[in-house]
Amino acid sequence: MENNLPREKQIFNMVEVLRKEVSCSFDEAVRRVEAACEREGFGILLTKRVDTIFKEKLGVNYSRYSFVLACAPELAKKALDASKDVGTIFPCSFAVYEDDDKVIVAHTSIMKIASEVGLAQKELMAPIIDETGKRVRKVWDRI
Repeated sequence: MENNLPREKQIFNMVEVLRKEVSCSFDEAVRRVEAACEREGFGILLTKRVDTIFKEKLGVNYSRYSFVLACAPELAKKALDASKDVGTIFPCSFAVYEDDDKVIVAHTSIMKIASEVGLAQKELMAPIIDETGKRVRKVWDRI
């Protein structure tokens, strides 16, 4: 079956977005993401409140939104060994945000994206995607 969507639409059909509502406060969700990442060998590079930046820089109120940037060095090295261009979309990130009084956590695999958009050969990325996927699934289950 031929897919007649433009290329940019096809990419998002091939890469899943993990998204779930959590039954805890926003701040607790951020802490859970950080702790789960660390438990699975991801170092936390940065946690930042985007809504605070919007308020400070743009003077606008925005619902609470944080990103947690994480890195598993051995997986990052393998990805860079496959292609230095993969680094253009580093690091792995998780978003925690409020939407209609719900707290949502979301994640998209940068390793899958790298493969799908041609930053690295699919066959070189396959084992990296597999290992990253296993770790992220464990993180996901802990959140």
